[in-house]
Amino acid sequence: MKDYGKNQCGVTAVILAGGMSRRLGRDKALEPFEGEPLIQRVISRMRQVGRPLLVVVNHPERATELDLPDDIQAATDRYPGMGSLGGILTGLMAAPTEWSTFCACDMPFLSPQLYQHLLSQRQGYDAVVPVIDGRPEPTHAVYSRACIEPIRKRVIAQDLKISSFFGDVRVRLVPEDEVRLLDPDLRSFFNINTEKDLETALAMVERTPVQ
Repeated sequence: MKDYGKNQCGVTAVILAGGMSRRLGRDKALEPFEGEPLIQRVISRMRQVGRPLLVVVNHPERATELDLPDDIQAATDRYPGMGSLGGILTGLMAAPTEWSTFCACDMPFLSPQLYQHLLSQRQGYDAVVPVIDGRPEPTHAVYSRACIEPIRKRVIAQDLKISSFFGDVRVRLVPEDEVRLLDPDLRSFFNINTEKDLETALAMVERTPVQ
């Protein structure tokens, strides 16, 4: 493992890439998107958010399949089959920093600026999570190591709804109107699960090429 103890950002950027892509029917992390695999697009954006970068995978060979850059560490899921909550726990346990930012590998429009805002709100909290349409968006969020044990308890109990542990930590829920100041169309939270989602995402790029 590389020594990132003195990384200049002080925040680890974690990408969750352990899903099975059942609805798309093929590996969405490797799906071509604007001339590169989708995960490479996500990586390039998360480089602006924190260092080091971790990619949570469901088995060791997955890192080779994803052809990750040399400076990116793969963390194998410590709680296989426990969904995104298990992935978040794995990421927090592997991260060398107190705080980590999280995203899913299928979010092509995630916003580094929005992450910086979330990080600016962490004082006095253990997690900072946007709320869209009245619901938390826990896979575009910021968590501290204080969340490890509360998450572990939920994973062991197989209570896998990500927000299930929120009552056990101090959470800053960022309201939608605040999020829209940085992301008016809420594109950051768009993720690709189906062929239709992929078509929609490509159409969104065509409408706004600078994105």
